[in-house]
Amino acid sequence: MRELISLDMFQTAGVGVLALLLGMFFTRSIPFLKRFCIPAPVSGGILISLLTLVSYSWLGVEFSFDGTIRDISMMLFFTSVGFQSDFKAIKKGGKPLIIMVVLVAVLIVAQNLISVGTAKLMGLDPLLGMASGSIPMAGGHGTSGGFSPLLESMGLSGAQSITMACATFGLVAGSMIGGPLAEMLIRKRSLAEESHSTDVVTGLEGSEASPDAKMERSQSDERAFRDYTKAVYLLVLAMAVGMCLSKLLALTGITFPTYFGSLIAACLIRNFTEAFSKKKDTLKMDKIISVGDISLSIFLGIAMSTLKLWELANLVLPLCVILLAQVAFIALFAYLVAFRSLGKDYDAAVLVSGLCGFGLGATPNAMANMSAVCFKYRYAVNPFIIVPIIGAMFVDIINTTIVTIFLNII
Repeated sequence: MRELISLDMFQTAGVGVLALLLGMFFTRSIPFLKRFCIPAPVSGGILISLLTLVSYSWLGVEFSFDGTIRDISMMLFFTSVGFQSDFKAIKKGGKPLIIMVVLVAVLIVAQNLISVGTAKLMGLDPLLGMASGSIPMAGGHGTSGGFSPLLESMGLSGAQSITMACATFGLVAGSMIGGPLAEMLIRKRSLAEESHSTDVVTGLEGSEASPDAKMERSQSDERAFRDYTKAVYLLVLAMAVGMCLSKLLALTGITFPTYFGSLIAACLIRNFTEAFSKKKDTLKMDKIISVGDISLSIFLGIAMSTLKLWELANLVLPLCVILLAQVAFIALFAYLVAFRSLGKDYDAAVLVSGLCGFGLGATPNAMANMSAVCFKYRYAVNPFIIVPIIGAMFVDIINTTIVTIFLNII
C-alpha cells in the first residue's frame, strides 16, 4: 500500500520556486542547457519530478500537489500574452509577416493531423495525438500546461506528464534542426558568405544602447513600482473580464481552454486603449510582459515539478513514433514550403531556422537559432522583427483556436 503525502498550495508553490532556483543553477553550470535554450523551470522541475518518480517506484510514497497557485500563474501568463497582441505591429512586418502567419497556421493544422492520424493508426486514443500535436510542439510548455486540465477532463489520463514531456523534446529538437537546416540552404544556394564580424551582436543589442533605453533604466524606483502596480491591476482586471467572456463562450457549446477568455479580453483592452489614447505606452507593456514572464516561470516550475513520470511508462514507444514524425514533417515543410514561400533568399533561410525554433519549441529557441545563423554569416533585420511578433501575438492565439476546433471534432 502506498503512502500519500499531500502538499498545500503554499508548499506546492515552494517546490515550484525550488525548481526555478535549481534550474537557474543548472543553466549557468551546464552548457547543453544554455545551448538549447532549456528554460530554468524545465531543467529544475524535471529533477524534482525524477525524485518523485524514485519516491513512487522504490519507496512507495506518492506526493499530491495543490494546483491553485499554478492555475493562477497560468492565467496571469496567458493574459499577458493577450496584452502583447498589437494590431498596429502587423504593419511593421509587411508581406513576410503575413506569409509567416499563414505558414504557422498551416503548420499547426498539419501537426495535429499527423499526431491524431498516427495515434489512430496505432489504435490509440486520439486525445493522445492531441497531447503530442501542436499543443506541446508549437505551443510549448505554457500551452501544454494550459490544455492539460482540459485533456484530463476529456478522459486522457496523465495529460500533463505527456504534454510536458513532448514540449521538452520539442525544445531540444527545434534547436537541433533549425540552424543546420538554414545553413544547408545558405550554402547550397550561396545566399551569404561567412563573416567573422560582430555585427550581429551590435544589431541585437542596439536597442539597449539607445537613449530611450538608458532613460528607462534610470527611472526612479518609485515610478517603476507604480508601473508594476498598474500592470498587475490591469492583468487582474483583464482576467476578471475574461472569466465573464469565458462563461459566454461556454454557452455556445464549444469547449475552450480556461484562459481563452482572458487572452481575448486582454487583447481587446490593449488595442481599444491604444486606439483612443494619445499617450505612448499607456499600459506600460514592458511591465505587463515582465509580470507575465514571472508568472510563467512559477507556473512551469510547479507544473514540471508535479509531473507523474510513471504515467509515461506505457506510452514511450507511441510518443517516440509521433514525435519523430513531427520533426521529419517540420524539416520537410520548412525546406520545401516555407523557404520558397518566403522568397528563397538569405532572410528566408534565417526565418526558416526561426520557424523550426518556435514550431517545435518556443520563441527563445527561434531567436537563438536565428542568432546563431546570423553570427556565422550576417545580421538580418526583418527576421528579428517578424519572429518576435509571431511569437508574441499570433502563435498562441492561432494554436488555441485550431486546437479548440480539433478537440470539438474528434
